[in-house]
Amino acid sequence: VAMSTTGDKILDTALSKIGEKSLFTKELENALERNEVDLVVHSLKDLPTSLPPGFTIGAVCKRENPLDAVVFHPKNCGKTLSLLPEKSVIGTSSLRRAAQLKKKFPQLEFRDIRGNLNTRLKKLDEKEDFSAIILAAAGLKRMGWENRIGQLLGPEDCLYAVGQGALAVEVRAKDQEILNMVSALHDADTVLRCIAERAFLKCLEGGCSVPVAVNTVLKDGQLYLTGAVYSLDGSNSLKETMQTSVSYPQQNEDGPNDDVQHVGITAKNVPGQAQEAAENLGVELANLLLSKGAKHILSVARQLNDAR
Repeated sequence: VAMSTTGDKILDTALSKIGEKSLFTKELENALERNEVDLVVHSLKDLPTSLPPGFTIGAVCKRENPLDAVVFHPKNCGKTLSLLPEKSVIGTSSLRRAAQLKKKFPQLEFRDIRGNLNTRLKKLDEKEDFSAIILAAAGLKRMGWENRIGQLLGPEDCLYAVGQGALAVEVRAKDQEILNMVSALHDADTVLRCIAERAFLKCLEGGCSVPVAVNTVLKDGQLYLTGAVYSLDGSNSLKETMQTSVSYPQQNEDGPNDDVQHVGITAKNVPGQAQEAAENLGVELANLLLSKGAKHILSVARQLNDAR
């Protein structure tokens, strides 16, 4: 069943200005609630950290490359951001991307661009308004347009969005049959990384309207989370990294513990203690940034964004 959402329809306004948390999800959740569909597939990045009552993420699929990618206007083919002429205009509707890249490339200008991938690529190619646009590498790859990626932005250039690159399957929380069925799709590493990221964002009360960014690595049973908050122009920022062990054996947790959710995710086949450790890591990192003044940076960013 193909559906379109508010976020798909309002294409002339920056996402951060619409202010609706469930921009890409509400219509799908309504269909789920009315039993018209049994599961819905989202980009995890679009799902709020608190889901409406009665819903849960029953599966998080193996993550595609979570990095951001630069797609250049054909005339700039073969260049990188640092090689573009001064005052070149870069299109992105993401406050997170703009804040980080403004700081790194102060000689460039950043402007809003909306629309689905086809629309944005068309705007880039057919007009002279933009020298390049920034998109999620995952979306380009899934559409088979990987050849358009001119530059991948590593964590040193641009930390990515919470949940970026992962697909989430949302189901009715009480529907055991469907929950059991889709749980086979869970990728344990992705689940733990995304739980930590979502817990970090939730604790900061971030969303589309503030620049919050992350980077996670899971290696040898250790989960590393880097999280950052930025002012809109990127001049003010806080960034820290923490780690925790997530190597726990899977226990047979029969009974009522089956349906424990961690930031909206139900993952029965991933050890509960590991999920708990990942969630705590996100909360602790957020609290560390809050203790250093993150709240102020974010509230100023929110006010400035509202005033734009």
